[in-house]
Amino acid sequence: MTSKTAQRLLIVSNRLPLRVVKEREGTWRLERGSGGLVTALAPVLRNRGGAWIGWPGVPAEKSSGNLSELMDKAGKDLGYRIVPVALSRREQRLFYEGFSNEVIWPLFHEFPSLAQFKPSYWDAYRSVNRKYAEIIASHSQSDHFIWIHDYQLMLVAQSLRDLGVQSHLAFFLHIPFPPLDVFLKLPWRLEVLRALLQYDLLGVQTARDRRNVIECFRALMPDVTWRGRGRVVVGQVNGRAVRVGDFPIAIDYRSFARRANAKEVLAVRDMIRAKLPDRKIILGVDRLDYTKGIPHRLEAYREALRRHPDLHGRTTLVQVVVPSRTGVPQYRRLRARIERLVGTIDGEFTRPGWVPIHYIFRSLSPEELLGYYRAADIALITPLKDGMNLIAKEYCTTNVDNDGVLILSEFAGAASQLQNGAILVNPFHITEVADAIYFACTMTISERKRRMKKLRQVIRKQDIFWWVDSFLRSAFSKHLSEFPQLEEYMPLTSTS
Repeated sequence: MTSKTAQRLLIVSNRLPLRVVKEREGTWRLERGSGGLVTALAPVLRNRGGAWIGWPGVPAEKSSGNLSELMDKAGKDLGYRIVPVALSRREQRLFYEGFSNEVIWPLFHEFPSLAQFKPSYWDAYRSVNRKYAEIIASHSQSDHFIWIHDYQLMLVAQSLRDLGVQSHLAFFLHIPFPPLDVFLKLPWRLEVLRALLQYDLLGVQTARDRRNVIECFRALMPDVTWRGRGRVVVGQVNGRAVRVGDFPIAIDYRSFARRANAKEVLAVRDMIRAKLPDRKIILGVDRLDYTKGIPHRLEAYREALRRHPDLHGRTTLVQVVVPSRTGVPQYRRLRARIERLVGTIDGEFTRPGWVPIHYIFRSLSPEELLGYYRAADIALITPLKDGMNLIAKEYCTTNVDNDGVLILSEFAGAASQLQNGAILVNPFHITEVADAIYFACTMTISERKRRMKKLRQVIRKQDIFWWVDSFLRSAFSKHLSEFPQLEEYMPLTSTS
């Protein structure tokens, strides 16, 4: 492979796949990221000699000292280049905390009343997306394939085209895309849609998201014509093709299944079961966020205890809440509401030797999290809206005995893949979720095993490597006749 073809893949995300830790004034150290996206894309980048572009996680005002040197060294160790994007405190506040998380996040999760449509947020979002584009342009060549990730960077393609970049551009949205009546509330809706049309491939999580995207384009940009059916449809705009497809993101199945039997994980499992003997352990794990439906879930468990007294003393709900944006008043209020509910429910039902809800407000180590998965008889995953929800897939994968039960919100992206084994519920329907809890608690072992085997088969087949391959194959298939050298990308990853 020549040096020219060895650097054709650029990955761009809001954050780099590294965590910056301050050691002392002016010095830093880096820790490697461990998420599914990093796991899947790192081998591709190493094999192709690509680059990962993103914000390093510290304000530009503090990025002095040995940080630049560490980035260069990290790139050599990882086998691909690390390219930081410098953002000031103000840019991070207005672009990320502001437009990304106070406009796009609530709107795309269908909570429009929580969106703060401030012009200053939009100005910062455009400016930072332009800054990312300038960095990308300075590190790209015409034969590079540029893959941009998530809602923070929707405008990057427009800026790249304005800068004259003609590389193949792809975008993947990790959160839901809203229906037309919700998207219309965005004051800058046309600017966002025009920018998205500058990508060659636009990927979303589910068929529902794909339909929402196409519906918005058809309503607001009637000059674009669409053809095709199935997972990928093609639009014609100004003589060029734009593909829109659904590609449900996944996890590293084999890694989770292997780690599920680690000594440290089994020790956590045994400790939890020893402290909660002869119980059906129901597990909820969520980041602190209004989209996760934690208060609705607690209400449903209370309803289950009221409707089914035989659950008293036989079940325990372990609710883990991972702190997030605790300085934001809205999130502080959500935490207070959750903790009041926990106290109220425990106060109503607790009796000697039994407390119905065990509430944990902190992050868990990877070994702890897997231990809780292994200990839980039931996973209660009921977001009000979620792009995918990988917790559901992680729980099933680590359920190596095939005897767990998954209760899953029909509004989680994972529901479309896991519907044949999970108990699907409407998280707004408190009594339905309560009855699902009772059904899960009384399910026969043969039924549990039948359902869980189905779930694990789907997750094993459609793992994170399948996701990367399916996305990139769709992206490159458009160009194979014009650029036959792209065939060397297939297959791009390997599960061997």
